[in-house]
Amino acid sequence: MTKKRKAELALFATTFIWGGTFVIVKIGFESVSPFLFVALRFTIGSLFFALIFFRRLLTISRSALWKGTMLGLLLGVGLVLQTEGLQFTTASNSGFITGMMVVFTPLAQLFIERRLPKLGNVLGVVIVTFGLYLLTSPTAAGFNFGDLLTLIAAFLFGIYIVYLDIYTKEEETFSIVLIQTVCTALVGWSLVPFETPRIIFNMHVLGILFYTGILATVVTTYTQTRFQKDTTPTRAAIIFTLEPVLSAILAYIVLNEILGVSGIIGGALIVAGILISELSDSWLARRSLSRSQREWKFGITEEE
Repeated sequence: MTKKRKAELALFATTFIWGGTFVIVKIGFESVSPFLFVALRFTIGSLFFALIFFRRLLTISRSALWKGTMLGLLLGVGLVLQTEGLQFTTASNSGFITGMMVVFTPLAQLFIERRLPKLGNVLGVVIVTFGLYLLTSPTAAGFNFGDLLTLIAAFLFGIYIVYLDIYTKEEETFSIVLIQTVCTALVGWSLVPFETPRIIFNMHVLGILFYTGILATVVTTYTQTRFQKDTTPTRAAIIFTLEPVLSAILAYIVLNEILGVSGIIGGALIVAGILISELSDSWLARRSLSRSQREWKFGITEEE
């Protein structure tokens, strides 16, 4: 298995974990306020990372500190906006709008790295975007405040994915992971005074904090930081669009949010778009090789 394929399978795995967070967080709002939730989630993640890698805390460089802080701010502000927006919109719509990072990522890559995405990736983006729209079947109620907050979050996530691709090729994985997790926790704590903090400690809340703090923060943040550099930002963003597929299915099962026929078609289009993006490179490579072989044979015939 190639390094690129291994990395993309790892990113697929993180997407499955993220898919459950929309429904879990939506339910969690009954017991904990949004900013406090983000603060606690990433504090748990930070402490977990620090306990595991405490011997390497003193090896963090200044450049890693700066780059990790920038990533943490992008991730932290994005997650706060996404979490706050989820109070005013459905889990399905939140998943769809967050998935729009698949559109923002190649745009960010174009302006930040001056690098154009490949044709197969662009086609995959178009198909996935339309599939996302059908999947969540947004109502005619209009674009509300929660949708706006989530859209801004998706924009920040697109920029985050591009800079993560750049910085993880320059710095050691652990340093970037720990710093951005700590920074995200600090963003959450800095905003807690601007809400009415509330939390009801019970097994339900502890389960939510474990899932989001360990699985959806420690495991996924490390995995994304470790493996995303082995693929392209656009391909990573397209893989992440499986997240709203899973969130929409769970929202249907747990919260009775209707998926419908259009949602099923949308999910199929998302899978198709991902396959096109994933297989386009190898298909073009085989086509190029086949063409080169034909030209080589033609040349031999001419000489004979």
